[in-house]
Amino acid sequence: MMKIPDKIAIDGPAASGKSTLAEKLADFIGYMYFDTGVMYRAVTWTALQRLGSVEDEAAVSKLAEEVQIDVRPPGKTDGRQNDVFVDGVDVSWEIRTSEVNQNVSQVSAYQGVRQAMTAQQRRIGERGKMVMVGRDIGTVVLPDADLKIYLDASAEERARRRYTEMVERGVNASYEEILASVVRRDRIDSTRAIAPLCPADDAVIVDTDEKDIEEVFEEVKALLK
Repeated sequence: MMKIPDKIAIDGPAASGKSTLAEKLADFIGYMYFDTGVMYRAVTWTALQRLGSVEDEAAVSKLAEEVQIDVRPPGKTDGRQNDVFVDGVDVSWEIRTSEVNQNVSQVSAYQGVRQAMTAQQRRIGERGKMVMVGRDIGTVVLPDADLKIYLDASAEERARRRYTEMVERGVNASYEEILASVVRRDRIDSTRAIAPLCPADDAVIVDTDEKDIEEVFEEVKALLK
């Protein structure tokens, strides 16, 4: 028999495979897949639209406190993973622009933004029947989650995966540059003052080195039994 937890938290460093696993798991159990990174993208997009830049931490943090962001299951079959709304306006694709990509890391490091988004993520998480993905879900956003999983892998393995993905898409990529980027992101995530990346005390740590997604998926499915 399988007893499905109401709320599942999946955390881990960049390129550990957590989003792929979460989406696959959510589809398997019929839950909503929620990558909390879209909320930081939504704040970034809103700041660029309303403030013109993301450089003023106080202004961006104030905006994050005032704006209403909601994430729902996809309402259109156009490839989106979720519907993302800012003050009731669908911005699901607007938050995927290169300009947002270039600025979202800076915005997500702002303490005021993280606090504001944590409150909104909790509000959405309380709906239940959800697989939520991020870097501080089990430790901060949903500390009461019924199942907490922390996906891990070496920086070298994660850089190799990202390099392979880019090459397969025809993108000219450098493994050394990707590895340096992964190491830099790990350092930022694990040393930030608020909600640093680390596994929750009661999280199940799953090492994904030398495992493909199917092997990891089977390992996680066993946790539901």
